Amino acid sequence: MEKGVKDCFHKPVLLSEVVEYLNLRPGRKYIDATVGGGGHAAAIVEKGGIVLGIDVDPQAVEFAKRSLAAKFKVQNSKFKIIRGNFKEIEKIAKENNFYPAAGILYDLGLSSWQLEQSGRGFSFQKDELLDMRADPDLKVTAADLVNGLTEPELTKLFEKYGEEKYARQIAGAIIRSRWDKPLRTSRELAEIASRSVRERGKRRLERIHPATKVFQALRIAVNDELNNLQSSLPQAFGLLEPKGRLAVISYHSLEDRIVKNFFKETGSRGKILTKKPVTPSEAEIVENLRARSAKLRAIEKCQSVNVSKCQGFVTMTP
Repeated sequence: MEKGVKDCFHKPVLLSEVVEYLNLRPGRKYIDATVGGGGHAAAIVEKGGIVLGIDVDPQAVEFAKRSLAAKFKVQNSKFKIIRGNFKEIEKIAKENNFYPAAGILYDLGLSSWQLEQSGRGFSFQKDELLDMRADPDLKVTAADLVNGLTEPELTKLFEKYGEEKYARQIAGAIIRSRWDKPLRTSRELAEIASRSVRERGKRRLERIHPATKVFQALRIAVNDELNNLQSSLPQAFGLLEPKGRLAVISYHSLEDRIVKNFFKETGSRGKILTKKPVTPSEAEIVENLRARSAKLRAIEKCQSVNVSKCQGFVTMTP
């Protein structure tokens, strides 16, 4: 395993909760739609499950393959890790004979490696090229967006995907900055976002950095994350066997809203297992700060479309 890669993917978030809500059973098939470093996948294999792991990031795929092969030397037939986008989860599952599945997991967060060592400009704390592509085969980078979009387009992007209340000020500062030269690095963008807020006496009292939501918005746009999620969830639910379970860990309100609304829309076809989203314990947050914004929701596919036969149906809270 390459030096510097080992242990750099994030620790699996809400691991014991994922194991509980997936209701893992030996010999059954499970899909990890965002395998990352393979932490959740390893827990599923340890419980006797058979795993198909999917990820768009080729380095994550390679890491997960090596990590699981090293951990389960005799049991490597219990997992298969492939590169792919979960927007095509139905096609991928059927091509790999993982239909129907007993459970499917999405962990939508970035890995520590992507933030700290990928060199792709995901973090505003780094000085890296503004790339932000999880899949390096994608054509458009974050630099293309910040240098190519108009001020109204940037404003709309930051408002829609970052829920950024100072979107207009930040977009204007980006436009003025690129008059001199194009923006190339994550540090340049982070400094512009910070300065454009603070120069107007609007220094934030929140705990987050002024560039956080700008970086979130660009990453979502570059990777088309929300559209991919909306497309993927119905496919995943359709792949489940009766009483199969779908679990999703999200990290911001835009993702969580999509998951919540999809679960509500399943109607009598599904039993929602999480009346409110499950969040990490204080102990887990202390050990793994990146878990602090995680929310887990889970749903079980009913055996019958007749709601009266879907025992224990739980409705979502507003």
